[in-house]
Amino acid sequence: MTTKHEQILQYIDRLPIGSKISVRQIAKDLDVSEGTAYRAIKEAETQGYVSTIERVGTVRIEKKQKENIERLTFAEVVNIVDGHVLGGREGLHKTLNKFVIGAMQLEAMMRYIDAGSLLIVGNRYQAHKIALQQGAAVLITGGFDTSEEIKQLADRLALPIISSSYDTFTVASMINRAIYDRLIKKEIVMVEDVLKPLAETPVLLPSDPVAKWHQYTELYQDTRFPVVDEQMRLIGIVTSKDIIGHEETATIDKVMTKNPITTSPRVSVASSAHMMVWEGIELLPVVDNHRKLVGVLSRNDVLKALQYTAKQPQMSETFPNLIMSHFREERKSDELLYLGEVSPQMTNHLGTIASGIMTTVMVEAACNLLRQHRRGDMVPENVMVYFLKPVQMESQIEVQPRLLDISRRFGKVEVMVYQGDQLVGQAMVTAQIIER
Repeated sequence: MTTKHEQILQYIDRLPIGSKISVRQIAKDLDVSEGTAYRAIKEAETQGYVSTIERVGTVRIEKKQKENIERLTFAEVVNIVDGHVLGGREGLHKTLNKFVIGAMQLEAMMRYIDAGSLLIVGNRYQAHKIALQQGAAVLITGGFDTSEEIKQLADRLALPIISSSYDTFTVASMINRAIYDRLIKKEIVMVEDVLKPLAETPVLLPSDPVAKWHQYTELYQDTRFPVVDEQMRLIGIVTSKDIIGHEETATIDKVMTKNPITTSPRVSVASSAHMMVWEGIELLPVVDNHRKLVGVLSRNDVLKALQYTAKQPQMSETFPNLIMSHFREERKSDELLYLGEVSPQMTNHLGTIASGIMTTVMVEAACNLLRQHRRGDMVPENVMVYFLKPVQMESQIEVQPRLLDISRRFGKVEVMVYQGDQLVGQAMVTAQIIER
């Protein structure tokens, strides 16, 4: 029997793409309280098929697949470029496939415009009109307006026409930056991408006998199984350790480990791997906000995911990467060194290196040294900075990481930073090693 919450989710899922959703309307249509309707709408938003879009409202959207994460909706473009909508507001939930800069003759420009594009152009009314007719949205730069005829056409076709006060180059750069940020997120593999789904996960009920666990071990060649109630809510986990010394007639609820450690689908695999290593567990149940089982994550799944990401081309312009791009790696008498200059971007309001930047440099140097000894991902566990001195902008600094201790799971590194012969920074970094 489905709950009211599940019935509302199913109702929302069946709505056409682009449908407006309101708490009051759903409460009225399905005869539920507004609180129940609100919680279901928020759950649908978490699952990615409902979005609350500024200036539009809450809308049923197409669920974004992982491979399409780099795409933006037109509503997001409005926010990115501080724009305002001149027409076609009903199409703000749509996704743009590419953008075209209209800095060429009209005939040449139209060869590049197709449905789902965004034309970035100035006050060229004819270009606005033809782009809309070809199924593309329009972004007008320089703060210009357009004609009433074109606004009406945009409304009729449900294709947004947006105006921004920025120039064309700035607008294109802002949209590119937003897409690039999403590509960085795309590289972060989430639990939902690699878990074994519920349909493929054997589960036990608390009333099942231990004999059924023995049957499952032969059938599935595994020894760890989640235990769920009749609503598929996780209540325990049972492994070979739990079974030892118990008769086959004993029930699972008497032997299982209650309230096991869990994770959620929207947690990164690296974070879950850290938890599994730290807690010494091989199987991590994945549950939703209502503790319903959605799948399981095994240590093998984690290792495969980390191996996969290691093979991907690295294009992340993350802050640690940007900071370390100012340093070059050298070796002196078999010791690893990092030499670099304090750039203006690395300083605080006093013109000296910011303490956060200095800490990042020391942590990155420590983790890089550990990677020379162990293949895997380094997760800093403890950073103890016990000496810092001001370092002026454009100063040359030398970072010297020194290995103190390393095991299969942990590494400890002392890092010293010198400006000439003067010690200006010192820290102790302990990191957990997640082997690939």
